[in-house]
Amino acid sequence: MKTSSRLEKAIKKLYVAFHANELNPECCKHCAVGNILNNTDSWKHLSNDHGSLELNYVGKVHQTLGRKFNGYSPLELLQIEATFLKACGYQLPLHHKNKKPKSSADKEALFNGLTAVMEYLCKLDNINNIMDYSKLFEFENEKPKYQLPY
Repeated sequence: MKTSSRLEKAIKKLYVAFHANELNPECCKHCAVGNILNNTDSWKHLSNDHGSLELNYVGKVHQTLGRKFNGYSPLELLQIEATFLKACGYQLPLHHKNKKPKSSADKEALFNGLTAVMEYLCKLDNINNIMDYSKLFEFENEKPKYQLPY
């Protein structure tokens, strides 16, 4: 399967962050988008609220000018982060009064967030979801339809 450079880089960064315990939904440098953007928090200036899907003035200017950040537009970045936060169990936008998981470091919640992000990133690049393993269980004439590469 052919993937874009931006997708390959995003997957690698998120994979490393997850396994190094450096993924934190409540930190703009260590959330999904923060990791995709090399652990910077400059992306937070595209919106007024963490988890919001609404661009502020700065975000609208960058979007209108066609700016990309590691291959992603401002609107795409906000959608990536909102997808991640929702799948981790947060009520959006992120606010101390809104619902959130008991622990921001819960591996299962983070995995759910990453799974949702991967699905969205694949959708942006018009490719099949790389996290979809259902084909492994398809069969024909009592035999697996697809073989795993060994």
